[in-house]
Amino acid sequence: MTLVHRVLHPKPITSLDDYVVRRGGRGWEAAQTMTPDAIIAEVSASGLRGRGGAGFPTGVKWRTVADNHSAYEASSVVVNGAEGEPGTFKDRTIVRNNPYQVIEGALIAARAVGADQVIFGMKASFATEVTHLRAAIAEVEAAGWSDGVELVVFEGPDEYLYGEETALLETIAGRHPFPRIAPPFRRGVREVVETQGDANTGSGLSAHVEMAGDSEENDAPPALVDNLETMANVAHILARGATWFRSEGTRDSPGTIVCTVSGAVEHAGVGEVMMGTTLREAIQAIGGGPRPGEQIKAVLSGTSNAVLTADLLDTPLTYEDMAAIGAGLGSGGFIVFGEDEDLAAVAAGVSRFLAVESCGQCSPCKQDGLMISDLLEKVCASEATERDLDTVRRRLGTVADGARCYLATQQQVVVTSILDRFADDVTAHLPGPGGTPPAADAVEPVLIAELLDITDGVAHVDEHHRSKQPDWTYDATSSGQAPAERLDDHRTPGS
Repeated sequence: MTLVHRVLHPKPITSLDDYVVRRGGRGWEAAQTMTPDAIIAEVSASGLRGRGGAGFPTGVKWRTVADNHSAYEASSVVVNGAEGEPGTFKDRTIVRNNPYQVIEGALIAARAVGADQVIFGMKASFATEVTHLRAAIAEVEAAGWSDGVELVVFEGPDEYLYGEETALLETIAGRHPFPRIAPPFRRGVREVVETQGDANTGSGLSAHVEMAGDSEENDAPPALVDNLETMANVAHILARGATWFRSEGTRDSPGTIVCTVSGAVEHAGVGEVMMGTTLREAIQAIGGGPRPGEQIKAVLSGTSNAVLTADLLDTPLTYEDMAAIGAGLGSGGFIVFGEDEDLAAVAAGVSRFLAVESCGQCSPCKQDGLMISDLLEKVCASEATERDLDTVRRRLGTVADGARCYLATQQQVVVTSILDRFADDVTAHLPGPGGTPPAADAVEPVLIAELLDITDGVAHVDEHHRSKQPDWTYDATSSGQAPAERLDDHRTPGS
């Protein structure tokens, strides 16, 4: 199985002139001759689904935003490049390889939904990608492509929740990356009604951003928030048509997907494959397969989907096939674990990452999450009991109660799947019959955190995350407060 090159070109494109020579800009040109409705119809016909994780139909999202336009303010397009899912490096690779297709796709989206600004949400720590993107925007503006549309690169904090679409909007609006209740199609970047605060939790928290009214003329302008890879595909769809896009992939999951492979493989890497390629084939093509003499024991699709066992490696990478095995494509980031690795340590690593990154607006998410994390660390130390494991199970049942975003559900899904599918790894750390010592030695939780870079086939994981406290500081000890309690609107997001 070979890699394909729809979104990831074999050789990086370093100038707008080079991009135009390689057929770039034709989607933008086509869009100028089409009505917004026709653009949305073409994207809908392509079957493109969001590549950020949820896989929501892109055309449906665009239509919803267009239908909920404001009578007072233009809509906004927000390109979500706040990549922080563990095991994922595809959006940054796309920007390094060809930022022009992302900008072109975003300008097409702006025309489709009536937006007068495009905001590229990046992390301030993505220095290389921000530089590439800003340079490309300057060329696009000089060429006159963006007339009437403001192009802005927004540099946000490193918090994981910054990548959640409503938290991204909150941060752009000058607040902290806390998920809000109002969805982007009802409340976007621009505020035209007063945001209500709460006496108990502090003014301006995203939990209290109210919904736009239900009248025919909405007050608040909506925002179209799409993943960066999604926007890159849009440029090619408008240039070549929906039928061309569907010529690769499957009927229900057309096109290609850019995947990241890391962990117990020959080399970490990022590559583009057709939808329908099996997970095993993708691991081989992108990562060179398992390390010599080793077998794959498990694969983690970021921290959003159930862990995959070795017998599931031949599952096609489509939304429907992954859902059929109780998992998901996520953002195409696959962390591979070898046969000698302890999945109890993986469960503890995933749980800690999610518990730390929880903002604490929803108490069960933070408090139950921390309890699960602490007890799984105790399991890894071979100091836990059956009662502790029972407590983990109970807390997994309540951690998502009242949750406003998906993070708490991730805790449920991933940890429960490891406890169920790799029960022997976990119970080996518990005392045996009659209180005999555990069969497994103590292990350290696996570091599950953002990928900082991939160089020469080596994935560099954010080691600094080991020191991050549940209050989002890097102090020696935590304040004991959740970030939503500790932070207020007078502080810098991410501080």
